[in-house]
Amino acid sequence: MELDSLISHFFGTDDPASLSEAEFARALEKLTIAFGVEREPGRKFALWTLLHAFDLAPLPAEAFAKEPQLKSAAEDYLSAAFRLERFGDGA
Repeated sequence: MELDSLISHFFGTDDPASLSEAEFARALEKLTIAFGVEREPGRKFALWTLLHAFDLAPLPAEAFAKEPQLKSAAEDYLSAAFRLERFGDGA
């Protein structure tokens, strides 16, 4: 799944910052619901990473309790994101 496609699908635009607060909240609600009902592992993980980008992702243990490989991948993703956030600017 491509991030641009997911953003366009859920937000109806390529620029979520252009939405009103209400429109943005509805888009996040749609995204959260889609994550909750998604059964295909790859798509579910993609939706989780998008939720993470908006600080809405549940912890990997909660999000992927029945999918140990996805839980591990999500933990690795969080670890890499933390390292990038902390050390990515060269500081």
